[in-house]
Amino acid sequence: MTKLKNIKVVVSDLDGTLLNPQHRISDYTKSIFQELHNQNYLIVVATGRHHLDAMAIIETLEVPVYLVSSNGARIHSPEKEELFAFNLDSDVVKAALNVEIDPEITVVLFKENVWQTNKVNERLNAFQAELKYRPELVDYKTLEDFGAIKIFFSCDNHEKLVKLKDAVLANSSEHLHHAFSLPTCLEFMDKAVDKAVAIEMVLEKEGFTLSEAVSFGDGFNDVQMLSASGKGLIMGNAPSLLKETLPDLEVIKTNAEDGVAKYIASRILNKELVEG
Repeated sequence: MTKLKNIKVVVSDLDGTLLNPQHRISDYTKSIFQELHNQNYLIVVATGRHHLDAMAIIETLEVPVYLVSSNGARIHSPEKEELFAFNLDSDVVKAALNVEIDPEITVVLFKENVWQTNKVNERLNAFQAELKYRPELVDYKTLEDFGAIKIFFSCDNHEKLVKLKDAVLANSSEHLHHAFSLPTCLEFMDKAVDKAVAIEMVLEKEGFTLSEAVSFGDGFNDVQMLSASGKGLIMGNAPSLLKETLPDLEVIKTNAEDGVAKYIASRILNKELVEG
């Protein structure tokens, strides 16, 4: 395949993208990212995960990585220095939660050091191989400080999340925007917060633009990032609706097939791929 030209930056989402279905970075992916670093590419990970959680994952790459976390509400340098932080006001969060919430839905507030939740959800805990970012069970009826990095809802029933999304926006559309990182995961951030905005801040600091970046994603929280990049790639395991939303973008192999690493190897590093 022809090598991509003018690409200086590699940007990747984590879940469903850089991580395999076991929420880990494969040895092959690690080796490809180490070669990227050796060839002086700038690497940015942009995720909906909290920074404490994400840092534990990207450390396994063993290369310098800029981290955009909580969908753009935090930026950390490769040395783990906080470069940008944005929090939702307590009153904004409280108003957003002042709606009817189906009892099947798990409610989470991303705080700085813990995530506060209304119920134990083992599926959410399973996303962390090591529990670096710990859950705290709370009663939202008695909680006083609702200030948070972002609001997160999880439910296996997508339609219930859609109904909740409409209710929250009816209350708080002037402050919040939403994204489905997965069909089972609904997230609300401040309107000023987005992965693409945060990535641009990183690239400006390093003297690059998004036109010089290739980006990989699988969720609706990746739409702006994928659209604004010089080359945006959609994972094969991404929801069909995302592929339909961005019909001009190329769809690559799935995260179970090391799709990100294989694309980088063949189109950026110009390596021969051996399938098997």
